Amino acid sequence: MLIDEVKLKVKAGNGGKGIVSFGKLEKSGPDGGNGGKGGDVYIEAISDLTALGRYQSETSVSAQNGVDAGKEKRTGKMGKDLVLTFPIGSRIEDLDTGEVFELYKVGQKHLFCRGGEGGIGNFELRSSTNVTPKNTIPAKPGQKRNLKVILSFIADFGFIGLPSAGKSSLLNELTNTNVKTAEYHFTTLSPNLGVLPNKKILADIPGLIEGASKGKGLGIKFLKHIQKVGLLLHCLSSNSSSLIEDYKVVRKELGEFSEKLLDKDEVILLTKSDLVNEEKMRALKTKLKTLKRKIVVTSIHDEESINKLMKILS
Repeated sequence: MLIDEVKLKVKAGNGGKGIVSFGKLEKSGPDGGNGGKGGDVYIEAISDLTALGRYQSETSVSAQNGVDAGKEKRTGKMGKDLVLTFPIGSRIEDLDTGEVFELYKVGQKHLFCRGGEGGIGNFELRSSTNVTPKNTIPAKPGQKRNLKVILSFIADFGFIGLPSAGKSSLLNELTNTNVKTAEYHFTTLSPNLGVLPNKKILADIPGLIEGASKGKGLGIKFLKHIQKVGLLLHCLSSNSSSLIEDYKVVRKELGEFSEKLLDKDEVILLTKSDLVNEEKMRALKTKLKTLKRKIVVTSIHDEESINKLMKILS
């Protein structure tokens, strides 16, 4: 299952403490060292779209603290940095400040939380007016962020349509994935991805229903995934008694979520063609011509139709 939304508490390392120290005797002068700097936290974009899954149980992460100082002017070691990897297409929101980061390119890397500076020991605080300081400057804490990470993945093609329109079955057939399918609604509860032979990504977006843009059914949780898909493959089941209405329901929800979705390139897939006879199929295609979209008839039980669809996706 693809995890596409997580909340995560992130903290950079605290600075190590500086110390007060005087050789073997105070008259030897101060020799307290400085604390090490705390580790920074970076975020980096990777191609693995399942990467958010690792944060589902690990909801709080932190970089290493700086090491405390030693005597004889020894500075503590710096804390190790932490690199958090998120999938390309992630939108990262700081829930406290409202600041937003988007990862749109593999390898993109940002310093996200700065580690705290180490404390200053008494050796560095000596001066002409105070040659034996008995104080330190305290170390600083690492920066904290309270995050919400939402994956809006970037796929080349995306199946859309009402529940039970045959999207998952087609994904399985075209990409050799093994998504659960059944003759009832909402067997797909999260977006599924498959890789075509040409290495392009095909996404199965969970079924939409009327009112999805207002949170009904699976709600807007998955509408956001359609925004960055290159070509929409609108699946309409051939055995539906209301094809045009089915089409309009989905288009209405897309438009209410974002009008930009209505401008995306779209191909209509008449799925489950094996369930109707040739005469009925001709009538369906004639009816759909009013939509002025490319129409492809397909069935997972018709190898020729699958090959034709595969050529379109190539």
